[in-house]
Amino acid sequence: MTEEAYDVVVIGGGPVGENAADRAVRGGLKTALVDHERFGGECSYWACIPSKALLRPGNVLAAARRVPGVDAARPLDPAAVFERRDSFTHNLDDSSQVKWAQGAGIETVRGHARITGEREVTVDEDRVLRAAHAVVVCSGSVPKTPGIPGLADVPTWTSRDATSASEVPPRLAVLGGGVVGVEMAQAWARLGSDVWLILTGPRPLPKYADFAGDAVAEGLRADGVRLHANSGLVEATAADGAAVLELKGGETLTVDRLLVATGRRPATDDLGLEVIGLEPGSPLTVDDTGRVSDVDGDWLYAAGDVTGRAPLTHQGKYAARAVGDVIAARAAGGQVEAAPWSGFTSTADHHAVPQVIFTDPEVASVGVAGPVEGEPHRVVDIDIAVAGSALHADGYTGKARMVVDTEREVIVGVTFVGQDVAELLHSATIAIVGEVPLRRLWHAVPAFPTISEVWLRLLETYGL
Repeated sequence: MTEEAYDVVVIGGGPVGENAADRAVRGGLKTALVDHERFGGECSYWACIPSKALLRPGNVLAAARRVPGVDAARPLDPAAVFERRDSFTHNLDDSSQVKWAQGAGIETVRGHARITGEREVTVDEDRVLRAAHAVVVCSGSVPKTPGIPGLADVPTWTSRDATSASEVPPRLAVLGGGVVGVEMAQAWARLGSDVWLILTGPRPLPKYADFAGDAVAEGLRADGVRLHANSGLVEATAADGAAVLELKGGETLTVDRLLVATGRRPATDDLGLEVIGLEPGSPLTVDDTGRVSDVDGDWLYAAGDVTGRAPLTHQGKYAARAVGDVIAARAAGGQVEAAPWSGFTSTADHHAVPQVIFTDPEVASVGVAGPVEGEPHRVVDIDIAVAGSALHADGYTGKARMVVDTEREVIVGVTFVGQDVAELLHSATIAIVGEVPLRRLWHAVPAFPTISEVWLRLLETYGL
């Protein structure tokens, strides 16, 4: 058994852990970053990056077909799409991520980490890392697996399989209409699979405004995806290498692969939480500085999916930056101002969480999706029908929603749906975080002719 001394030990070498470690090192603290798999984490190799690499070629081809004069008659070349995706994931080689971390002054440790005491982490049972100041848990999340009879016996995909596969299955069923479900259903349909999407409700994306789910459903159908709404998987049976799926209502599907996309949960099963009185498998509840609330003292922190607060890579990185700065400040004996919107808090988790769904059409949202009961909210819904969108694509179809706090006359939520609306989102995020009064926002004149002209139409519809 070897023992090593650090100021900070970070568990989880994905983007969230990298940011926490980087900020701690910048604050002058000797920091170890531990990962049992690949430095760079889920997002770099199996989630955000490869999924968008799979989606982008299909979106580009569809966009070209909406503009006369562009020769876009040929279908996608799956082999070329896979090759480009693999270039972004470095063929699952994390050496460049390790090089970055070490260049930033972070000590990388490969192995399985468990908390074995206060400020103590044991890696692979034979290497003890002692943290003088803090342990930070950034272990991310893992897929939820529903308890459906026969599911373990049929050829299934997890989200990792769906983003890393290099052969197109002739028949693919997708269970779940969340972000992973709709993105992968469209990506593989455009790559050549016959795709069925199994939904428990009337439309995909149930956590978003209804018009967003309806628009994505229409886009999926246009690509040949068959939607089974108000349904569900009752039982799965293996037959000659295929999966026979019995759906709610009695319908049966036979497919070559079943992608199970039924959500994710915090990865805390095997972290040693029971040693410090916490429940394995549960999220780590944190305050806005990232300190784990149910542990005495200022030594255990967490950021990212493992907290269950805002399970998105960019929000996890944001929280991790605050955590690293908090630990460095406290280690130096400084005061940590935990007030909302200070540099030591992840306040935006409560008010302005931006997310893009990279389907065609795209969905881009931040803040509340609609009126909140008991709040002075007014909803403005309009079509995205401006000169910029008309030039962008023939027959451009899109919608925009603005939710306004009428007492303060500031925006508290925005949703855009349409081709290439992702780049509109940051302006909405700034307006919400900055609490820009609508009468001041009126003076932010959108350039002509761009899709951003929709901002003028939203404000005019509101009455300005």
